[in-house]
Amino acid sequence: MNLLRKKQQRQGRRTALVREKGRAAADFDDSQRYAFRRNRTLTGSLSSGVSSANEHNSELQSTRVQAHHLRRHRRHLGVALFAVLVVVTGLAWMIWQSVVDVKIITDNGASQPLNAKPYTDEIQRYLGLHPFERNRASFNTDTVTAYLQSHGFPEVNHVSLDDAHRQIGTATLVVSMRKPVVSWKTGTTRLYVDEDGVAFARNYYADPTVEVVDQTGIQTVNNQVLASNRFLGFIGLIIGHLHEQGLSVSQVILPADTTHQLLVSVQGATYPVKISVDRPAADQAEDTARAVRYLTSKGVTPKYLDVRISGRAYYQ
Repeated sequence: MNLLRKKQQRQGRRTALVREKGRAAADFDDSQRYAFRRNRTLTGSLSSGVSSANEHNSELQSTRVQAHHLRRHRRHLGVALFAVLVVVTGLAWMIWQSVVDVKIITDNGASQPLNAKPYTDEIQRYLGLHPFERNRASFNTDTVTAYLQSHGFPEVNHVSLDDAHRQIGTATLVVSMRKPVVSWKTGTTRLYVDEDGVAFARNYYADPTVEVVDQTGIQTVNNQVLASNRFLGFIGLIIGHLHEQGLSVSQVILPADTTHQLLVSVQGATYPVKISVDRPAADQAEDTARAVRYLTSKGVTPKYLDVRISGRAYYQ
């Protein structure tokens, strides 16, 4: 029993010693902590003329340091606001420039109403294949024009953006149609051609005064369409080049038993001009203009004029 009491007493003394040491260590830590805080207050300065080490992070800051912190804070806020403004402006610009819907209008020269739906549907298919062009800044009107011409709309001459009727998400396109200079009806099909030699079936202008008289006797439908496209292209070129030379064409005849010659009637001349489709139209138009002026100046009225050979003109 005495041994047990002595052991318990020793354990109690040890516990008391541990507690006293803990209190002493805590008091020491508190004194060190308070001493560290007191030392920190000495690192700063309230005077703007006295600089101290690490004065921007000290607790005591002069008015100069405080003003510096305020300027830096305002600068950070300004940069953040500017970034937000740039992002908002960019989003607004993208929405304003976006092309979601397409509206088709024609130029003022067209005399016939336009059925815009086929053109709108085809342009939407083009934008589906080229999604990066759903923006006015990247919208390529030349590529759209070529796409329409190669996908069943050869009557389209040019496509351009209309900036006068801008709408959010909608692009207004002005479609300029080809103006025909000659028409040719074969069976139930009427074809037109412009001065660039492009043949097409849809005409939005008044019918041209120049007519093609087909005397070839071709009866097959496939051959008729094939010949029409070939001849109309050349006829459009020859009419355009003659117009550049100051001559107007009143009639074009496709003579019988040949598919390589034309008989062109020029206003002011009572005789036809024989022209070959195998020779460049520009050269024959120039030779025709020179020969017609020469015959007019000499007062000669031939039965016909032949310019099918390069550099020469024959008449009878």
